[in-house]
Amino acid sequence: MADFTAKDVQKLRQASGAGMMDAKKALGETSGDFDAALQALREKGLAKADSRSDRESSDGAIAVARKGNVAAIVELESETDFSAKAEDFLALTQELADLVLVSGEEAISQRNDAIDDLRIAKKENIQLGLVRRIQAPENAIMDAYLHTDQDGRGINGVVVVGEGISEEDLHEIALHIAFAKPTALTKEEVPVEEIERERESALGVTKAEGKPEAAWEKIVEGRVSKWLGERVLLNQGLFGEKETVAQRIGQGSITEFVQAYIGE
Repeated sequence: MADFTAKDVQKLRQASGAGMMDAKKALGETSGDFDAALQALREKGLAKADSRSDRESSDGAIAVARKGNVAAIVELESETDFSAKAEDFLALTQELADLVLVSGEEAISQRNDAIDDLRIAKKENIQLGLVRRIQAPENAIMDAYLHTDQDGRGINGVVVVGEGISEEDLHEIALHIAFAKPTALTKEEVPVEEIERERESALGVTKAEGKPEAAWEKIVEGRVSKWLGERVLLNQGLFGEKETVAQRIGQGSITEFVQAYIGE
C-alpha cells in the first residue's frame, strides 16, 4: 500500500517542478517522506533548487467571456510573453474565463491542477491574476472589449455596465477605459489617504516653485483635481479630449467597470 496520496504527489510537483511520474517515483522510493523525496529529485537534477513562486510574473494573457448581461474576465500571469503567447497558455486562459462565466469565480479552483501543469511545463511562475464575474441588472446594458496583440493574445480586457446610455456610447466608454486605464469610477472610490498624500505632494511642489502663499490653496486644489481627472473614470476626458465621460453619458450612469491589462 502506498505511503502517500495524489495530493502528496501534487505538492511535490509544485515544490520541485518535476514531472508527475518523477515525483511519484521519488515518493515511492522514500516511503512517502516529502523532504527526502525532494532531496532525491534535486540530486537527480530533476528539481530546481530555487522556488518559482517568488519570481515576478509581469506578463501573461487575458480572456473575456460573455453571454447576454453576464461576463467574466480572467488574467493568467506568466514571467515571459513567450509562454503567454503559446497555444496551451491561451487555451487555458479562455477555458478559465468560460468556466467563471458559467459557474462563478470560486469554480476556478477546479482547474488548479491545470495551472500547476502549465507552471511545470513552462518552468515559470504562472499564477492567476484578476478573476471577476459581472452580472448586469435587468435595466442595465453591458459592453465587453478585449484588445489583442498581433499574435491574438488578449492584453487589455474591459467590462463596463451602464444605465440610461446608448449601446454606442457605452462601447465608446469601454474603448476609453482600455485607453485611459482609470483606477476608480468616482472620486468617492479613491482612498482619502491617497488624495491627502497627493495634496501634500502638490503643496510641496507649489512651495518649491516659489508661488505666492496666498495662491497656494487654489494651485494645490487645481493640481489635485487634475490628478483625480487622470484616475477617475467619470472625470476623465473621453480619449483625452475636453468632453468628460460624465458629460458624454449625461443623465445616464456607469454602475460598474472592471479592467485587466498586461504590464500593470
